[in-house]
Amino acid sequence: MHARLAPSLNLHTGNIMIAWTRLLAALTFALTATLAHAGDPNDVPGTADHPQVTRFPNFHLDTSAQSDYNEFAFPVKGNQTTTKGGKHWVIDYVLNEGARAPSQAELVKNYENAFKKVGGALVFRGPYGNEATYRQPMDGGGERWMLLHVTSDFRYTVTIVDVAPMEQKLEFDAGQMAEAIKKNGFVALNGILFDTGKATIQGESQPLIAEMVTLLKNDPSLKLTVVGHTDNVGDKKANLDLSKKRADSVMRALVAGGIDAKRLKADGKGDTQPSSDNRTEEGRAKNRRVELVKA
Repeated sequence: MHARLAPSLNLHTGNIMIAWTRLLAALTFALTATLAHAGDPNDVPGTADHPQVTRFPNFHLDTSAQSDYNEFAFPVKGNQTTTKGGKHWVIDYVLNEGARAPSQAELVKNYENAFKKVGGALVFRGPYGNEATYRQPMDGGGERWMLLHVTSDFRYTVTIVDVAPMEQKLEFDAGQMAEAIKKNGFVALNGILFDTGKATIQGESQPLIAEMVTLLKNDPSLKLTVVGHTDNVGDKKANLDLSKKRADSVMRALVAGGIDAKRLKADGKGDTQPSSDNRTEEGRAKNRRVELVKA
C-alpha cells in the first residue's frame, strides 16, 4: 500500500516545489522592479525622473525641476523652433563614477528607439550631434516633446513638455482684487495668458477676465489703467510694443463685458519694471503680468 502511495506523494511534493519556485521568481521580479523604480542610490535627494521617460543606465539624478505649466522653444529645423506649453520638466543626469560613458550618438539613438516604441519619433538632431528633439502622441490626446542636450561625456539634460492647456487657477476673485487695489493702489495678475509673442488672450483666462468685469461693476466709481509688462527676453522696443498691445486687448475684453470704455485706459511698460529676477524662468514668468492700477 505504501508503495502505491509514494508516486502520489512525490507528485504532490513536486507541485509544491514548482509553486514555491514560481512564487520566489515573482517576488524577485517585484523586488527588482521596486528597486529600479526607486532610482539610483547616487540620486541627489529631492530630485525625480519624469514618470514615463526613463534615464540611460548608470546615470544618476543631479538636479530636477517640474512645474504645472511652462513654455519651451524646441529646435525643429536649422534655426527654427516651435514653442510648446504644458507640464514642464528639466532634469539633469550625471554618469556614475567608474561607469562606461556612452557616446552622444548612443544617447540620441537610445531615446529615439524609446520614443519610437510608443509611436513617437526623432524630430530634429542638431548639427553637432549633441542635441535632439523628440515628439510622441500621448494617450487621451496631447503630445510629449523632449529636448536631449548632451553637455559632456558624463552629463546630459532633458527638457520635457507634456502639452496640454494650463489648468487655470483663479488668482483673485473680484473681492480680493478690490481689497488689493484699496490697500496698494493696484493688483498684479499673472493669470491673464496670451499666445506666445502675441496680444491674443487665451481662452483659459476668461474666468479671471470675468472677475475683473465684476470688480468694475461692483464699484461704478472705480477707474483703472490696465498696464502690460513683459520679461526681458527679446528686443526692448518689441517688448514695449507687445506690452501695450496686450494691455489694450485686456481693456477691450472688459469693454466687451459691459464696462464703459471711459473708465479704462491701457498702457505698457515692456520689461522696464520687473517684479522678479529675470535671470530665472520662474522670475521671468512672474514678470509677464498685467496690472490693474487705480486711476
